[in-house]
Amino acid sequence: MDSDYAGIVDAIREIQQITKEQLQYILETEGKENEEYLFRAARDVADRVFGKAVYLRGLVEFTNYCKNDCYYCGIRCSNQNAERYRLSEEEILSCCDMGADLGFRTFVLQGGEDPYFTDERICRIVEKIKAGHPDCAVTLSIGEKSYESYRRYYEAGADRYLLRHETADNEHYCMLHPATLSGENRKRCLYDLKKIGFQVGCGIMVGSPYQTIDHIHEDFVFMQDLRPHMIGIGPFIAHKDTPFKDKANGSVDRTLRILALLRLIFPQVLLPATTALGTADPMGREKGILAGANVLMPNLSPSAVRGKYLLYDGKICTGEEAAECNVCLKRRVERIGYYVPESRGDHPDFAKSDAKTDAKTDEKMDVKTDVKTDA
Repeated sequence: MDSDYAGIVDAIREIQQITKEQLQYILETEGKENEEYLFRAARDVADRVFGKAVYLRGLVEFTNYCKNDCYYCGIRCSNQNAERYRLSEEEILSCCDMGADLGFRTFVLQGGEDPYFTDERICRIVEKIKAGHPDCAVTLSIGEKSYESYRRYYEAGADRYLLRHETADNEHYCMLHPATLSGENRKRCLYDLKKIGFQVGCGIMVGSPYQTIDHIHEDFVFMQDLRPHMIGIGPFIAHKDTPFKDKANGSVDRTLRILALLRLIFPQVLLPATTALGTADPMGREKGILAGANVLMPNLSPSAVRGKYLLYDGKICTGEEAAECNVCLKRRVERIGYYVPESRGDHPDFAKSDAKTDAKTDEKMDVKTDVKTDA
């Protein structure tokens, strides 16, 4: 193994910061032993904070209407081939009821920026979910809003908010989005959400068109300032009905290395092994967990609409029933030496009791600790 590589990994873990030169070295230096050293270090950090727990979030993709025209996204407003849908309030609540019966303690309401879903509608849905399932967390992922809108969602009972910043570099942001959107406003939203009190999630697409090492390092710098509670990353995957249809997909290997680096720098962060990672590699979600991730987001949406919420081509699990998907994921997690606790899985700063419960469960579990990344 490259001793310089190991030294850099150890230094990053120790000071929880990374220089551009270190980032480039970690991402561009080949070698299975090097990579395994990085992943093992990330696993060790995740295990120290979360034990062997992997948290599930029940994803409800409730609308694929969107007013925006982002160049990479399959539900962009100008895509005339997208088959549009909206779930009714009753359908959304039914998805959450089913998820609670399956043991989910977090529901993620995700959709395009759909003007039909006004603040009043969103708040009413959140209030009803919380009334029916007071022990569950509600996460929203519905795009850029005003401070006042975010405040209303929070007061209605929403606990978390996911909003990928996509790239911290404003020039790169303009390469990925139309002029109606700006990187500065996206960052403003994230800081607003954190000020209000949400558990906040940001993130990037690895290998997005025109992305450079400089851009990725700028993302790390931005996230160190924001200090998010969740970071969602996955490889860029092209969609056939977008301007980026012919762009190369992002690298799974690079995504896994960045996941591991995020775990070293943000030990307590909630870090998903994303559906995009599982789409790009059949073992992508397992590899993500073995590189430091600790969250999975199976789909609770009705199977009839799953194939219509296509942000990118080839998305997995579009035909599975929720119960089937849930059982499958739990088995896959257990196969690599981890387990799924029945808890909300909050960031440690927000739920000490959850962390203690999961740690006790972990102590009782006879789980393997000698796992390999090619499991």
